[in-house]
Amino acid sequence: MPLAYFGLDAIFNRKERPLPPPPAGPGKLVLSEAEWRKRLTPLEFGITRKGGTEIAYTGRYWNTHDHGVYHCVGCGAVLFRSDEKFDSGTGWPSFWAPATADAVYTRADNSLIEHRTEVLCARCDAHLGHVFNDGPQPTGLRYCMNSAALRLVV
Repeated sequence: MPLAYFGLDAIFNRKERPLPPPPAGPGKLVLSEAEWRKRLTPLEFGITRKGGTEIAYTGRYWNTHDHGVYHCVGCGAVLFRSDEKFDSGTGWPSFWAPATADAVYTRADNSLIEHRTEVLCARCDAHLGHVFNDGPQPTGLRYCMNSAALRLVV
C-alpha cells in the first residue's frame, strides 16, 4: 500500500495537512513548529503534528497490558486509562472511553475516501488517532490511538 494510506507521507515527505486553527481556551499549549520539533522525536512529530498514522502492530503500546495512565506525548495531559483499554484486534492501542470527557475532542476527517472522526488532545491539539462506532460496551466506541502520541505512566 502507498505510504499515504497510513498517513506516513506526512512523516516522510513532510506534507502539510490543512488544519483549522486550534480552539482557544485556558490552559491551551500552543508552540511553534520549531518548538514542537525540539520537544518530539521525528515519529512523534509526524504523528501528532502532521496527522500521520503508525503502521498496525508496530507501536509500543498496541499489545501492552500494564496498568497505568496514558498521557499526551506532547503536553503530558492525561488522556486514557488502562482500565478502558481493550484488544480491538486492529494493531493499535484502543480504548472505549477517554480518561475524562474533556481530555480529547473530535472533528471530521475526510482525508481518505471514507469519512472518519479524528481525535485530538484537548490541551495541545495533538493528533492522537480516530474514534469508531464499533467498540465494546458501555460506550460502543473504539478510540484507536497511535502509540507514538501516547506515554504510559505506570
